[in-house]
Amino acid sequence: VLACPLLAAVSPVDKQHSSDSRLGPTCLRVSNLCSSRSVTTWYPVGAAFNSKPHRRLDHFERNVGLFGVPELSCPSGFQLATQAALRNTELLVDKACFCPPGPETVESFDQLSDGLCKVADLADFVKVAHPDPAFREAAERTCIEIGTVVEKLNTNVKLCKSLKELLDDPKIVAQLDPDTRRVAELFMFDFEISGIHLDETLRKEAVKLHVKLLDLNNEFLAGSHMPNRIAKSAIPEHLQLHFAKEGSFIQVGGLHADSPDDLVREIAYRIYLYPNGDLMNCLEELLKCRYKLAKLVGYESYGHRALKGTMAKTPVFGSTQELMPWDHPYLSGVLRAERFNIEPSLYSPYLSLGACMEGLNILFSQLYGVSLMSEHPSLGEVWSEDVRKLAVVHETEGLLGYIYCDFFHRADKPHQDCHFTIRGGRLCQDTNQYQLPVVVLMLSLPHPSKSAPTLLTPGMMENLFHEMGHAMHSMLGRTRYQHVTVESATIDSCFLSDSCLGTRCATDFAEVPSILMEYFATDYRVISQFARHYQTGQLLPENMINRLCESKKVCGAADIQLQIFYAVLDQIYHGKPQNSSTTEILKEMQQKFYGLPYTPNTAWQLRFSHLIGYGAKYYSYLMSRAVASMVWKQCFVQDPLNRDMGERYRREMLAHGGAKEPMLMVEGMLQRRPTMKDFVDALVSELNPNFETFIHDSES
Repeated sequence: VLACPLLAAVSPVDKQHSSDSRLGPTCLRVSNLCSSRSVTTWYPVGAAFNSKPHRRLDHFERNVGLFGVPELSCPSGFQLATQAALRNTELLVDKACFCPPGPETVESFDQLSDGLCKVADLADFVKVAHPDPAFREAAERTCIEIGTVVEKLNTNVKLCKSLKELLDDPKIVAQLDPDTRRVAELFMFDFEISGIHLDETLRKEAVKLHVKLLDLNNEFLAGSHMPNRIAKSAIPEHLQLHFAKEGSFIQVGGLHADSPDDLVREIAYRIYLYPNGDLMNCLEELLKCRYKLAKLVGYESYGHRALKGTMAKTPVFGSTQELMPWDHPYLSGVLRAERFNIEPSLYSPYLSLGACMEGLNILFSQLYGVSLMSEHPSLGEVWSEDVRKLAVVHETEGLLGYIYCDFFHRADKPHQDCHFTIRGGRLCQDTNQYQLPVVVLMLSLPHPSKSAPTLLTPGMMENLFHEMGHAMHSMLGRTRYQHVTVESATIDSCFLSDSCLGTRCATDFAEVPSILMEYFATDYRVISQFARHYQTGQLLPENMINRLCESKKVCGAADIQLQIFYAVLDQIYHGKPQNSSTTEILKEMQQKFYGLPYTPNTAWQLRFSHLIGYGAKYYSYLMSRAVASMVWKQCFVQDPLNRDMGERYRREMLAHGGAKEPMLMVEGMLQRRPTMKDFVDALVSELNPNFETFIHDSES
């Protein structure tokens, strides 16, 4: 269904750029004009992101469709793509059921997964990101249609029997290579957690529960992001300007955590988190359905079902004025800014989007021998004219894949930082060619102005590095099977989908590459390669970077405690049913694990959209951060640009996707198997202050 154009010929300036980018801090040049001021110019990648896209002049250019898929030149094309995928599915099901047991069986299963995921993953992205409602609605219908087919396939007895015959024959299993055997076992695992071992009546019940959960997931996700509203008369007039207005009502669509006015923060907290009865019923029903499905297929709880195959394996727990929940985010930010003087406007001129993209290009060149090359997309290939397309090219392996960069704010675009897989990588057996991965990175950055390029705050820059970590995980993975390619979607707020056939990368491992990139983003040896003033070319001072790094440790323990509270709450919700409402459970867990008091008549859990994509797996953020910390300190802290270590990291952790047990990948990188104490120590060590920074600041 998906086609993607080959890498266009590299222009002479691009060829020059691809070699220059490995020479160190060459992301910009400073030219003197009339000896009165300095102007910064950029190499190709930086220039592509620090300038507005060129308008198309060729009115006869053919519309190639989204991502180069001809059918998707219009919304109705989703139906054509879906029908083609489903016809192909029928053929592959027959092939998988009737071919003799062996590697060909596993290949058929992977082709089946790949064909559905190509359409489902693309639709999953378009339904939340496309500016045209008609495209979004068409993509939503495709997601539902394919999701329903997937649930039926996961309980198809004939399909499962063909795989079981393979795995039950020791002679055949002994002849399989490790990747093929693991993929076969993972497909069988998908069957088992879907209830394939049940009798026909219970299997039908499992399918019904799966389909019902798809609807409940969508309903909860939509509701968790809807604003709450209150009559204007209920809010003092001088505070109404802080909120959106709708007739005689005030709309509150967030917590306003950055507001310096404590009354604004309190009003936003109480109104935005005010319980919605329908959404509360939806969440209660969703948790009941998840538990019922888990018990039906033989698990102690949904948490036990969700954690099978992950690093964690099983859900094991373990001022004079009163501080209120709406104070924590704001006051911690104030403390950081005051103690370390990290006003974002001081940093932004050094962090133009183009400079940061060049910095990523330099980093990847030095670690992996990979360059980012800007390409001009064809007509209809992108969904907004400000989307940039990057070809990822290795110095010896050639083209690795494509990254579409949807970085700029627009109306109706989600405000989450997201990574979407549009097409996963796999080795095509019939052509012996590698199917190149295609991904989208979605941010919500300000547009460049007439006088300046887009300037990032340190937080925006770190988020960019984080999301690019996900993208490079996709680009550098070279899995034989699509079923174990890198994660289909990682979104740092919501919108994860379960529509595709099976999971492709353990959730508690998937965040490691992105979190590790945050360490590179705050290391002066890396930042000095690119962070220069967009007008003067002056290098960002080292002491400013050091202060920024130390500022993150302010209230760091409270931040970790908050994440632990979220993770425990998630596990309790997905454990055995409690004789309490979700609000009563939240109140009890907040008191036990967080410390700040529960606010009456609020229901924070109704805004906890991670319950959908990260149900029973929210702990993954903490576990991934611990692994990333260990990898950074053991492997990169001495030399963050070391090529040998970069190659080892790619070989041991990035190349495998989900084809290798996650803990074995960590063990291969660290050359030791970390204990639970190692995980805890890694998180705690992040809070240790660097006294050299304090001494340096006091001296200056």
